[in-house]
Amino acid sequence: MKKSLITGGAGFIGSHVVNHCLALGHKVVVLDDLSGGFRDYVPSEVTFVEGSITDVQLVQQLFDQYQFDYVYHLAAYAAEGLSHFIRRFNYNNNLIGSINLINESVKHNVECFVFTSSIAVYGPGQVPMKEDMIPEPEDPYGIAKYAVELDLHTAHRLFGLDYIIFRPHNVYGENQNIGDKYRNVIGIFMNQIMQDQPLTIFGDGTQSRAFSHVDDVAPYIANAINVPAARNQVFNIGADKPYTVNELVEVVAKQFDVSPQIRHLEARKEVVHAYSDHSKVKSVFDIDSFVPIAQGIERMASWAKTAGARQSQEFENIEIHRHLPQGWASK
Repeated sequence: MKKSLITGGAGFIGSHVVNHCLALGHKVVVLDDLSGGFRDYVPSEVTFVEGSITDVQLVQQLFDQYQFDYVYHLAAYAAEGLSHFIRRFNYNNNLIGSINLINESVKHNVECFVFTSSIAVYGPGQVPMKEDMIPEPEDPYGIAKYAVELDLHTAHRLFGLDYIIFRPHNVYGENQNIGDKYRNVIGIFMNQIMQDQPLTIFGDGTQSRAFSHVDDVAPYIANAINVPAARNQVFNIGADKPYTVNELVEVVAKQFDVSPQIRHLEARKEVVHAYSDHSKVKSVFDIDSFVPIAQGIERMASWAKTAGARQSQEFENIEIHRHLPQGWASK
């Protein structure tokens, strides 16, 4: 039985990857600090360790104890816009923590390191985003993700550590932390609707993204280690069709049978249009369709209504307050 470490396995995408790895017959160990995940998302047959990838001694101990065959690295604080204002926290968690895992993977001869990066590595003005483009990340989150990608390239060249890198984008679906006001706009909208609050939109709402249901992403991440052509490659993954935030509001509101009340906030500094080309992943993984957005949001809304609204979380350790977007200041 293959042994897999899944970091962030109590979180949104990670919890889905855990279930798919179990279905593949893996023995799974989850490492998660529960900063954005939930213990009850982890199945009982999984070994759960509460802790951080920044804890070097803990990471070393886990690799020594379990001798993992595969590492699926999904743990990150993925608040792209907020990363400008939490730079030290961002690099400690998203870069240095990742290096701790890569170090141990090299030392313990891990067969393959599967890394969930982000289309944030591309930066502005590169649409549709393609894997052969030169990344120009515009925020510290994207910089950290790209740095980890580069480190995996060098670890492969020098030590032979095989890797597979996925760059998903705007993933939504069941198990998402809808109480995080800094990221995941679909979850934010659902949480606001369930609390009879106006839906907050930064700017005029014409910014566009291709929103990807988690079922368009998680199964392929889990099974990637069984696809020889995926080794040492980078893949964009997710839905093709972009929607504006204004269009998204209408789709979400329809699932809750409400007429949305909109509150426009000052536009924040972000990439205006972001969507990817998926020719490469479709070819290698034999993907022929994605979950339509209306269907995906219907699934997520059904789950959210059962789970209920969550109190919006405040990030308590903002490092830079200058130019902090409206609505993000701690109360």
